[in-house]
Formats: sequence, C-alpha cells, structure tokens
Amino acid sequence: MSDPVSSLIARHFAVTDGELRVGRVPVSALAERYGTPVYVYDAGVLDRKWRLLREALTGEFTIAYSVKANPNPALIEHFLGKPCDLEIASAGEFHAALQAGCPPSRILFAGPGKTDPELELVLKEGIGEIHAESLGEIQRIGAIADRLAVQAPVAIRVNPGATAQGGAMRMGGKPAPFGIDEEALDPALDALLSTPSIEFHGVHLFAGTQILDHTVLAAQYRKGLEIAERIAGRAGKPLRTVDFGGGLGIPYFEGERELDMEGLGREVLSLMAEARAQFAFSGTRFVVEPGRYLVGEAGIYVARVIDVKVSRGKRFLIVDGGMNHHLAASGNLGQVIKRNFPIGIVNGLDRPSIGPVDVVGPLCTPLDTLARDVRLPEARPGDLIGIFQSGAYGRSASPLSFLSHPTPPEVLVSDGTDRLIRRRGTHQDSFRDLPDSADGGRP
Repeated sequence: MSDPVSSLIARHFAVTDGELRVGRVPVSALAERYGTPVYVYDAGVLDRKWRLLREALTGEFTIAYSVKANPNPALIEHFLGKPCDLEIASAGEFHAALQAGCPPSRILFAGPGKTDPELELVLKEGIGEIHAESLGEIQRIGAIADRLAVQAPVAIRVNPGATAQGGAMRMGGKPAPFGIDEEALDPALDALLSTPSIEFHGVHLFAGTQILDHTVLAAQYRKGLEIAERIAGRAGKPLRTVDFGGGLGIPYFEGERELDMEGLGREVLSLMAEARAQFAFSGTRFVVEPGRYLVGEAGIYVARVIDVKVSRGKRFLIVDGGMNHHLAASGNLGQVIKRNFPIGIVNGLDRPSIGPVDVVGPLCTPLDTLARDVRLPEARPGDLIGIFQSGAYGRSASPLSFLSHPTPPEVLVSDGTDRLIRRRGTHQDSFRDLPDSADGGRP
C-alpha cells in the first residue's frame, strides 16, 4: 500500500484479510453484485466529513452543498437531511435538487453563463438566491423578473482585486469570467439597487479551490468581509447574505496534509466575533459552499484488471475503466503536472509492492492512463484496482460518451447495506438522443 492509501484507510475505511471494506461491505462483494467499473460511496465518510465541518463552523454558517462536485440525487438527499442548502450552476442541477426534495428557497444559483430560460425557470419556482456575475446579467434578471411580476433575490459575485494564495485553482484576482471585478462594482451595485424587481441580498466571494491551508482560507474570508463591508456601506443597509463560496480541499497526492478544521474553526470564530459587531453584518447570514470536501473522500472508483503486460521493460495493468469515467484521475482535468491519485489493489492490500507500473484503461489513446509509475503489488487478471478520493468531480466530470463504452453505475453503502443509486449504462444509450429518421431530423 502507498502511504496516501494507508492514511485514507486509517481515517475512513477498514481492511480484512487484505481486502478493502466500504461501509463494512467487502469490495469484492460490491464488484460481484454491481460489476466493474463502478463508483462506490461510503455514507459513513459523508457523515464524518459533515461533522468535522459543522463542528468547525458551529452555528455561524449555513452550509450549502455544491452540487457540481457530485450531482447524484441520492447524495444530495443525504445532505439535505442534515439539513443544508444547495448551490447549483445549471438548470440540470436545479432539477436534480428538486428531485432530491430540496425546496427552491434553499437553493443558490451561481455561474457566469446563466441563460434566460434558466433564469425564468428558477424565478418561477421561487429560487432562494441568484448570484449575478455581470452588469448584463443583472439587467437580464431585472427584465425577466419584471415580466414575471416577481421579486428576484440577487447577490453580487465579486472577483476580488487580490486573492489568497495556496489553492490548486485560482478563480479571482485576475481577469476572469467569474464575478464582477472589485474595482468595477459601482455600476453593478447601482443597477441592483435601482431595479424595482430585484431584491438585493448581499455578496458572493469565491477566489480559489482545493485549499489545504486553513490560514489561507481565513485570509480569504477576512478579505471577503472587507469587501462586503464596503458594499453594505454603499447600499446603506446591512447585508442579508455573505457567501464565501467553497475552496476547502482534500489531500490527493504524496506530501499533502488534511485541512486543519480545528484551526479553521478558531480563525473563523474570531472573524465572526469582529464581524457581528459591525452594522454591515447585523443579522447577516454567512454561507459556505463545500462540495469536494464533503464527498471527495467518500468515493472510490473500482475497476477490474483485464490484462498484465510488459512492453520494452515497462509493466502495464490494463483495466476495464478509464479516463472516460474518471478524467480527473488521468490528470486531464486541470492538472499541469500529472500526479497519481491514491490507488491500490483493493482485494490485495496485504501484498508487498514489487515495483513501478502504469495503470491504463481500455481506450485507444495514450491519455487513458490512470496512474503512472506507481508502486503496486503483483497483479493478476481479475484483481480489483481502487482509485480513492473519487467522490467529487469523478463520473459527472468525465467524457462518458468517448469511445461509446457503457457508463459506470454508482452505489451508496451505509453501515453494511448497499444500494444502487445510478444504473450502469447500456450500448443503446449511445443512440437515445438521435433524431427519429421519420421526422427528418427536426428538433
């Protein structure tokens, strides 16, 4: 076992006779029951991550699960029972939230390219808040709300002039499609405050993702409060909401450490004590939007070894799932330097490592490499490979139609009980959205 895998198992899972157990169920039993490749999620891990976050932020914050991390309605429903709000970024995610039983009033809508039909849909349904990301979008929201004779609840997303460092992906502090530049806020605020059909709620600030240093997050929150205070001053009234976005990371790679939630809690409580003393934040609802932090560590992508081969001295394990199911693990989802996710032979975790091997999928492209030069035990056809940290930006962030392989099922395991939460695709799925030849290809 590699060190990242050992660490993850110690925190969240169990091993019996060298075999991984997910929610007390042997991984081989899950593979037998549902086939491979398959995504499996441990509900116990979801609950532990929720508790860590809730204890760190106490009652000062509303938690809004970021649906983009994993939009499966069963996972959304799991978090709604905590309870929590939801953050969505499309009409599809809005429908997933509704299907999971979320009242529209508990949904926040973000994203730089909201279409008029999407805005009309969420306003008709009574969305909790829309995060506007441009002056043009504010004007469109106002016009649609006026036509529908409703009040549009709107917060303004700000692209800060400077952003805290330390995340894997910066989304603020530079030219960006996300939010309104801090130095260009005045015209947008004027439009919000002067449009009768818009009810101004507050501010959304999100400058980065995958942050593992709690002091970086705290600095980001402090900067956000400074911006929010200035906006409240211009509005002449306290803000109803201040949304700090997400950004809470999980350790994927060698040398990375868990986010210190106790340290974050101490920093945040100090910040909140200062904020609550200010007029700008009298009665303000503070929001965070974790996604990856809540679901990432709960998921494992399990694939079966089809073949073991050696090419010019290099060993390859060929498995039945690949980048079409798990683009992030292949290093093609934002990684500049490709590094391996935690990976192991999950039905042989007690075997000794024998040397470096590449783990590759079934696709006819060199991009379909799930691990490079990773030290693993000797593997045989039929063995099970598990890629950990796969609960976020896995199946739904992958090119599922590439080379027309069936899509993988998803399974949720809770304290010894497993259930299918998304079926395996079929080859017929490739044809389901083709036009009927009888209609001449009309839409």
